[in-house]
Amino acid sequence: MEIPVIDLSQLEGENRSKTMALLHQACEKWGFFQVENHGLEKKLMDKVKQLVNAHYEENLKESFYESEIAKGLMNKCDVDWESSFFIWHRPTSNINEIHNLSENLRQIMDEYIAQLIQLAEKLSQLMSENLGLDKDYIKEKFSGAKGPSVGTKVAKYPECPRPELVRGLREHTDAGGIILLLQDEHVPGLEFSNDGGWIKIPPSKNNTIFVNTGDQVEVLSNGRYKSTLHRVMAGKEGSRLSIATFYNPAGDAIISPAPKLSYPHNYTFQDYLKLYATTKFSDKGPRFEAMKKIANGHGSNGV
Repeated sequence: MEIPVIDLSQLEGENRSKTMALLHQACEKWGFFQVENHGLEKKLMDKVKQLVNAHYEENLKESFYESEIAKGLMNKCDVDWESSFFIWHRPTSNINEIHNLSENLRQIMDEYIAQLIQLAEKLSQLMSENLGLDKDYIKEKFSGAKGPSVGTKVAKYPECPRPELVRGLREHTDAGGIILLLQDEHVPGLEFSNDGGWIKIPPSKNNTIFVNTGDQVEVLSNGRYKSTLHRVMAGKEGSRLSIATFYNPAGDAIISPAPKLSYPHNYTFQDYLKLYATTKFSDKGPRFEAMKKIANGHGSNGV
């Protein structure tokens, strides 16, 4: 199965509707896709990966292999074979509080995130449009008092002598909103569930960004765009890089299905039948919308 690839450069011309349809299908049927021609600078992306790899080699690799997880590998248990740390960017940053990060890495990461947030906001607008909502709907619903929350999980999945005993990262869906992944160019391991099986996500080539949707997008879209189960497999060869940035709701954001997308609820079947009697041969969509108003006390069953 070929993973959907969304070429954002096609949004400006005659292929816009085709590209939007492809994005909608990717969100609805897959829950993940790749993005190319996204506007991020290739040199900046390469530099982020280079500096993160160097940080791991210099500061984290030795301590990982001396950790209880590595030493206890022979006793199979529910652990993740990963070395990771988390950086908050919005609404406030903690990057200057993270031990041993070089000044160069802090600066490059800030520049990268500024560009990535623009991409996340663009994708949120496109998803909103595809759902029939105002283009800023997702961004506004994700915004608390200080806007959406943005953070990055920086992870390395080290070479594992017994990969059959553990996962790099156990099966899960992401809790948040839109996840944008800058990943390894050479080492595989990421897998997503689809149609009852597991799809191996290849290393990212040609400057692509891998995107998936989280639980809050599923709720907001009333189940149209589902979050998808995924995992990282441990491997004997190579140390896989993963830089996953989460464009999430703020902590104080109130999340619920968009009223425009949700079915009517809390009505009696008798009331529905009264409305149905006068609209039986009409499209059901307007009937559902009218039923919402009746259920909320804003209409009458003669509408």
